[in-house]
Formats: sequence, C-alpha cells, structure tokens
Amino acid sequence: MRRPLFLRIVNAVVARDSYFMQTTDPVGRQSISTLQKCTSTLRQLTYGTTAYMFDEYLHVSEQTGRDCLARFCRAVIKAFKDTYLSKPTTDDVCMLVNMHEQVHGFPGMLGSIDCMHWQWKNFPTA
Repeated sequence: MRRPLFLRIVNAVVARDSYFMQTTDPVGRQSISTLQKCTSTLRQLTYGTTAYMFDEYLHVSEQTGRDCLARFCRAVIKAFKDTYLSKPTTDDVCMLVNMHEQVHGFPGMLGSIDCMHWQWKNFPTA
C-alpha cells in the first residue's frame, strides 16, 4: 500500500475513534503509536492471521491487536461507507460490465466465476 493511502486511512480512523491516538499511562510510559496499531490491523486483514502473529514484530499484544481490529473496522465503515461501501447504481453496473468485457473479453461477467455460457474455441468434446 502506498504511503499517502495508508496515511489517509489512518487519519480517517483517528478522526472517528480516539482509541488510536498515542497516550501516556500514569507511570509516564507511552502507549504504542497510532501507526503501530493501524499497521497491526492492516496486516491482520491482509494476511488473515491472528493478532498474536505481530507481537514480536510490532510490539502489539494479542489483546490490543484484537481491540484494534474491531475498532479499526468500525471506524473505516463510518469513514468510508458513503463513498466506497455503497451499493452500485445501475450506471455503475453497466460501466463495470462494459469495462470488464473490453479488458477480458468476457461479456456479462459481473461477480460471476461461472463461465458455462461461454463457447470455448479449443474445448474438447466427447
């Protein structure tokens, strides 16, 4: 992921949930940084692993990793729901189907991996 995109997501998450801000405990030690929390969460989502996997690498405990994941997902949904997580309009669907046909040569293939209707040129038949 490019740095500007990562920072845009981090800023949107921090604006929605103060949990991601770096704080200082009563002893004077700083908590893990905002970037560590977001990096741990994105790695969990990317690699499909548990929070425990990043304990040594990012110094994020398993409990903090789980909390970050849950809060991050809620914050991303709040931040980007209207822009990126909305259902496509009829015009959006037509544009996607046409774009897919131009790029891949398969007409009518939106969200389908079933290619049974396609005539294969070199497909052996019995």
